[in-house]
This record gives sequence, structure tokens and C-alpha cells, in this order.
Amino acid sequence: MKDASANQTAKKAAGEAAADLVKSGMVVGLGTGSTVAWTIKRLGERIREEGLEFLGIPTSFQAESLAIECGIRLSTLSQHPVLDLAIDGADQVDERLYVIKGGGAAHTREKVVACSARQFVIVADESKYVKHLTHPVPVEALPFALRLVEKKLLELGGRPVLRLGKMKDGPVITDNGNFVLDVDFGSIEEPVELGARMSRIPGLVEHGIFENLDELFLARESGLERIRREE
Repeated sequence: MKDASANQTAKKAAGEAAADLVKSGMVVGLGTGSTVAWTIKRLGERIREEGLEFLGIPTSFQAESLAIECGIRLSTLSQHPVLDLAIDGADQVDERLYVIKGGGAAHTREKVVACSARQFVIVADESKYVKHLTHPVPVEALPFALRLVEKKLLELGGRPVLRLGKMKDGPVITDNGNFVLDVDFGSIEEPVELGARMSRIPGLVEHGIFENLDELFLARESGLERIRREE
């Protein structure tokens, strides 16, 4: 219980520290997950305490609901196609700052938001930080193309499994109306190459490998560590 409590304290510290990056006048992508939820909550506190004024672009229904609850003014990419900053969580981050996301089935929108931002920051606890990526890669696929996508992923050496709903019969449906496959590739030595090969599969909407992370706010039990991508 002590370790779990310490981990939650560290996640809270990392999430709140990332909130300090937001300045008045910014347009900010708001990600999804338990650690970045602390960022959103802290931003709500800064609005009330400091009069912070910024616009948020949520990446999921969950992020949107929490942002509204926290009093954050929201906008869209149609109105603000270039963001100052995007803050999100992760399923796994390796030492080269390549990332796997999509545990919440929102990785397509998360990637669009991350790639629209001048700066992309992730907050995560130390259990997510690894030498090489090994987490199954979430893949969003058109229902019409499911069998083709599965076949092509198998040819790439992956083991795709259709993600099923926990509280409903049938597959998980994304906010975009598509299916999610969780694809086990084992240890991923070359995530950029693998991502590029997956992107060429017809009917594959988006995969969960992110390669544009600028900075990681890493929550350790010993304290916060900030890791920046080397130029």
C-alpha cells in the first residue's frame, strides 16, 4: 500500500509540474490518462487562483469532461490548427523518447493533437519508462478493412488481438467509430521503421507509436525527473 501511495504522489507531482508550462494566451492539447488528469486539475486551480487564460483542445471524451469540470475553456483544431503545447500520458516510453499510446483507444486524436503542437510533453510514472518498447501497439482500423489489417500486421511479425469491451459485448469502438487491435511485436528495436511500415497498410487509420516527443516529465518515487530529447 505504501508503494502505491508513493507512486500516486509522484504521478501527481509530475502532472502538476507539467501544468506550469502553460502560460496565458496559449492553446494547449489536453491528453488522456491518470497522470495527465493531475495536469488538467492543476490547470483548473491556476484558472481560479491566478486568472490563467488559455484554450484547451481535448483528445478524448474523458479529457473533455474533466476539462469542463475544471473550468477550462475549450476550442477545436478547426479554429486553432497550430497549438503552443500538448500534454499527454503514455502506455510506455523508451530511453530514446519513443512512445506507445492508445490504452484508452484515443491515440488517433492524440497523435493529431501532438503533431499539431509546437511542443509535445508527456507525463508518466517510472513504471512506463523502459529501455526498449515492449507494450502491445494499439492500432485503429476501419471495420471494413479489419481482416486485411490483421493479415498485414501478421506479415510484419505482430500478433494482433481485437480489443473487446469490458462492460459490453463486442469490440471497443473508438470516438471515430472504428475498431482497435492490440498488436504484440515483442521488443521493438526500431519503432520508427515499424511505424512507417504499419502506416502503409490500407484501412489502418493510425498506430500508437509516437516519435515526436520533446520532453518527458517522469514521476519517480524519489521525485520528478525531466528528460529532454537530445538534438
